[in-house]
Amino acid sequence: MKHKLNIELISDNFFEGTRILGIVTTLKNYQLCYHIEKSLQIDFQTSKDLQIPLEKNKRSYSFTVYEFYQSIFAVEHFLYSNKNDGEPFLPELPHLDFIWLIKGDHYVSELNFTTLQKELKNINGVQMVSEVPQEKIKSRDNLQL
Repeated sequence: MKHKLNIELISDNFFEGTRILGIVTTLKNYQLCYHIEKSLQIDFQTSKDLQIPLEKNKRSYSFTVYEFYQSIFAVEHFLYSNKNDGEPFLPELPHLDFIWLIKGDHYVSELNFTTLQKELKNINGVQMVSEVPQEKIKSRDNLQL
């Protein structure tokens, strides 16, 4: 009897208890992270391990991912750069500059999530913040680290 790895089940497990925001901004990665830290006390960090390579049209792209873990609430935050040299990380959402994935029950609550959106919209240079339904993301496997 052969056993198959159920990739869809793994993917569903990764996205369980998550909410996703799409952000449009004129700010560069480091500028947005700076403003998020100052206004929301979320100190995003990155490392070489958090660079996602993508091969497309015989070209190589690298997308930066920033992370922050709030141990007190057991909440993980991932901020994905959605563009590199004009190429989107999530092709179905080319208009977004950043994708913010939040895993954990604390931010899944409507009050916390709505507050986060309002605070992000108050950052100078942020033009739009909106929730992205998981069903709308066809290439959501790209978001799994």
